[in-house]
Order: sequence, then C-alpha cells, then structure tokens
Amino acid sequence: MALMITDECINCDVCEPECPNGAITQGDEIYVIDPSLCTECVGHYDEPQCISVCPVDCIIVNPEHTESKEALQAKYEALQAQG
Repeated sequence: MALMITDECINCDVCEPECPNGAITQGDEIYVIDPSLCTECVGHYDEPQCISVCPVDCIIVNPEHTESKEALQAKYEALQAQG
C-alpha cells in the first residue's frame, strides 16, 4: 500500500527528508508521494516515518496502490538492488 498526501498538507517540509526511499517530493501545491518508490518504510523502519512526523495527519493509504507487506518488501529489495 503506497501512501498519499491529501490536500490538507500545509507544506511544513518535515516529511520529505524522513523518506528513506526519496518517494516524497514537492508538487505544484503540496508534497506528493511516488507510489513506485513508496514502501511504507518496509525494509527500513517498523512504521512509515512520514506519518510519524506529519503534524496535520494528512498522509493516508493510497487506495489506488494497495500492496501486501510481502509486495512492499519485494519493492524495497528491488529499489536497494538499483541503488
């Protein structure tokens, strides 16, 4: 399950540096999460770091990109192999 940032985002800049996969970038109006890079921090941390630091709770599961923990682990491993 890749995550997404809702339009409640206040552009506080705290989530972007927390993402170990570089999945979070500044969009036109708010920060955005690239679902091809988001592993919900599987392989890095026990919980998504962006959610843990977000002061307005605007980061949710993206319903268009649901993935099992196994799929997220496989994505993490593929990203590590590329890097």
